[in-house]
Amino acid sequence: MELVQRAMEYNQRSMTNMTTSDRILASREGRTLVLKINEIYKRTKEPYLMKLMKNITLKKRKIEKRLNY
Repeated sequence: MELVQRAMEYNQRSMTNMTTSDRILASREGRTLVLKINEIYKRTKEPYLMKLMKNITLKKRKIEKRLNY
């Protein structure tokens, strides 16, 4: 699955030296990934998809905390 691969790359991406615009783009990408994975999860109920969504959400929250919004 291409979507799972993109999610894994998102989780492994470094957050150091990110500009504000990079953080905004990363936050939006994280939200999009979670929503798309959630659609698949609703149908399949695969536990690894839920774990993947949780990890993406944690990273997204860290990024958003640095953006202060």
